[in-house]
Amino acid sequence: MDWQQITMDLGALDPERVEAVFERHGAASVTLTDAGDRPVLEPAPGETPLWADTRISGLFSADADLDALVADLESSLGLAGVPGLRIETLADRAWEREWLRDFGPMQFGRRLWVCPGDAQAPAGAVVVRLDPGLAFGTGTHPTTAMCLDWLDGLDLDGRRVLDYGCGSGILAIAALKLGARSAVAMDIDPQAVTATECNARHNGVDGKLSVCSSDAGISGRFDVVVANILAGPLVELAESVITRLSSGGDLALSGILSGQVDRIRAAYAPRIEFDAPAFRSQANQTWARLGGKRRIG
Repeated sequence: MDWQQITMDLGALDPERVEAVFERHGAASVTLTDAGDRPVLEPAPGETPLWADTRISGLFSADADLDALVADLESSLGLAGVPGLRIETLADRAWEREWLRDFGPMQFGRRLWVCPGDAQAPAGAVVVRLDPGLAFGTGTHPTTAMCLDWLDGLDLDGRRVLDYGCGSGILAIAALKLGARSAVAMDIDPQAVTATECNARHNGVDGKLSVCSSDAGISGRFDVVVANILAGPLVELAESVITRLSSGGDLALSGILSGQVDRIRAAYAPRIEFDAPAFRSQANQTWARLGGKRRIG
């Protein structure tokens, strides 16, 4: 079945009132997106802020009367015209697979490749086959890419790894493919847990990977800990992350904007000896990865 999509700019309009009109006309889904380039990365607890320039889209069945919807918007919201109005027909397809169109084999470090489906990597490569589902982590974002580079540069043979905030499970799975003895992947998002379990089976490492949905499910200490989350949680969880790391163990922290490096370093510095940070830019943002070791003693 084909679909119709209507998109408009919110401007100063109340998003809940616009959404109510969409739902009144049978919207199958309503989505808010950033119409500019000002990402909202870490809202304060309890806040759900929108972007300075927000766009709203509604998805409707092919037979929905969108002319009536537009008239309702104008009447209900007192508009002379709908700002930024765009209506388009979308051919039905497997939307959950659309990410594959722009996702090809990618190399990280010297040996590691991440590939979708049956895409081919060079002979001798260490390959992670990935379907992220609805969870974060394909390797295309700089934070994930820098962590994959870091893992490829470690000697992981026989070591125990913790992926703290695992998303798709890509980091834990990559560590196992690179020689780690075992890994634990933790994420509070149920979709991330499901995606990680599926990806582990697909890569044949599910027997070496334990997946849990809370900090309480993590037991013991690890030779390697990688936490690719955000600056706020990294600071709040510093004690928990550090206590999971064995003396002399390797730590990587990412999901950090360049201006947040000093704040993160200060939270961990008493017990972590950091190397120089790595930086990578994308879409007008510069991200950082902090790597280091837990001090012995």
